Amino acid sequence: MITKNYIAKGEGADRFEKMPVQIYETADSAVKAVAREIVDLVQAKAARGETCVLGLATGASPIKLYQELVRMHEEEGVSFRNVVTFNLDEYLPMAKESEQSYHYFMHHHLFDHIDIIPENVHIPDGTLKNDEEIERFCRSYEEAIVRAGGIDLQILGIGRTGHIGFNEPGSFLNSRTRKVYLNDLTIKDATKDFGSRELVPTKAITMGVGTIMQARRVILLAWGEKKAPIIKATVEGKVSDSVPATFLQMHSNVQFVIDSEAASELTRADRPWLVSKVVWDDKLTRKAVVRLCQTVGKPILKVENRDYEDNGLVDLIDKYGSANKVNIAVFNDLQHTISGWPGGKPNADDSTRPERAIPYPKRVLIFSPHPDDDVISMGGTEARLVEQGHEVHAVYQTSGSIAVLDDYLFQTLDLADRFNRHGDKEEGENKFQRLKKLLASREPNEPESAELLAYKATLRQVEALAACRFIGIPEERVHFLNMPFYETGSVKKKPLSKEDIDIIVKLLREVKPHQIYAAGDLADPHGTHSTCLNAIIQAFDVVKDDDWFKECYVWLYRGAWMEWEIEKVDMAVPVSPSELSIKRKAIYKHGSQNNGPAYPGDDPREFWQRAEDRNRNTADLYNKLGMAEYEAMEVFVRYRHGER
Repeated sequence: MITKNYIAKGEGADRFEKMPVQIYETADSAVKAVAREIVDLVQAKAARGETCVLGLATGASPIKLYQELVRMHEEEGVSFRNVVTFNLDEYLPMAKESEQSYHYFMHHHLFDHIDIIPENVHIPDGTLKNDEEIERFCRSYEEAIVRAGGIDLQILGIGRTGHIGFNEPGSFLNSRTRKVYLNDLTIKDATKDFGSRELVPTKAITMGVGTIMQARRVILLAWGEKKAPIIKATVEGKVSDSVPATFLQMHSNVQFVIDSEAASELTRADRPWLVSKVVWDDKLTRKAVVRLCQTVGKPILKVENRDYEDNGLVDLIDKYGSANKVNIAVFNDLQHTISGWPGGKPNADDSTRPERAIPYPKRVLIFSPHPDDDVISMGGTEARLVEQGHEVHAVYQTSGSIAVLDDYLFQTLDLADRFNRHGDKEEGENKFQRLKKLLASREPNEPESAELLAYKATLRQVEALAACRFIGIPEERVHFLNMPFYETGSVKKKPLSKEDIDIIVKLLREVKPHQIYAAGDLADPHGTHSTCLNAIIQAFDVVKDDDWFKECYVWLYRGAWMEWEIEKVDMAVPVSPSELSIKRKAIYKHGSQNNGPAYPGDDPREFWQRAEDRNRNTADLYNKLGMAEYEAMEVFVRYRHGER
């Protein structure tokens, strides 16, 4: 077992990691390196007349890797005819043709697009009916791996329980391919693919930990901040069957390949001053002092020299001269993030304010991935911008149609249907009756008809218009983009296209905003926020040389899932009790998303409850650091194009 800190070759930085971890800025750059290693191995073995045996994973993490392998096959002529594959797992029961099956996943993302020999593909069989059949299959799967010569390179993802394959907590180091029961958190995470928690299988067939450990090389992929806690636990924690991925610390040839967001809780990223010499810029200094205050339970101005010395921060004392000087610098830095004028305060000295005083009033675009993210995430600021006289535009990037529960839609149709019965609108009555019949006959997981989706989209538009009207945004400044990538009728979305980007570019050039707000929350359950942000950033690439854009400030908010860390905040907008009430009532206008939304994530609270608790917690954090006491706060990070 490896017990010493891992030291990166050539970097000279001590780390708390017990395995090699390679961090890339983005998943896109990471998968290019991994794909190249795979292809080099495949081609080296082909040159010797040997087969290359790959263990493959499913889930969100390897999708970009498979896309890169397909690209290399199509554009560089890479052949996979000498490759034999063994997939890690499959749901049980699961029909092979189901879109949720890993059989479908692998063919859709990889096998149908490369020249692999079909007989060389092995995927656990989710159609098996009884335990005897399953046990027999599992034994034969293990035997097939041995006959193939063992796995040369195993690709893994990691679940938030620490599972590899479907080896959930409690799995043994010597476990082999078998039937398993899925952890509750794993089932929750799979809900985004199945549309409902009740539709997620509770069992699966998986390779065992022991099978995985026999692979000659293992590469584990992880992307995004939702994976950050389990990555830290896996690579810095003790080996334990409560986190099965920690068994990889005992593997002699393992590599973790992660992006910067998945690495964010590793000690070298979260508290780098504990493991190496750092360059103290303003943001890192603020982060260190905020963490110190939270550790010692003191506001900024009460932290003493000894507190810095006892917590590995002597460098800051050396740089500033004393604890008091550090404290004052950070206190002023943090205080200057607070502004009750998110659009800038006219006729005021703006040298220490987050936003410019002029121009006033400003044209403001508030992008919202779904038709309620704006009010959930920044409803208080949105209302303040309107109140302070700015020309505020609400921009809803997707229809959000799939997030309307059938039962809620039936209720609204029932109301419309009954209302129409009192008039002579025979055509309307027939249309509503037809939609009700479609709803009543629709099977779980059955794709929704265009007619149903159109009505659901209209329902969400009406809700968004009601919220905007309540806040004071006129209808002519409400924009529904209905970006094409989203309109598939299911949780599986299309890739971003030029058509998506062009829609945003057109709006940007029409409005020429002085200020833009967009969702920087990349932790929503089915990735729409991330795609919407990428679309905006790609649109910025198109307009970056426009004169108006050079003077435009872009602010990122976070959504219902988590908040910006204090050390990252560039603008904090206080929200009064009355403004918090306005925000809550605006969220209420989105009736289809209240009382149990279609995609709640892990959090059982209603969206308005999450938003208020998060905003109050942020205000409390500022208060504990010695700032003024506010009811609530909405916080933003400034985005500078080209520095993401």
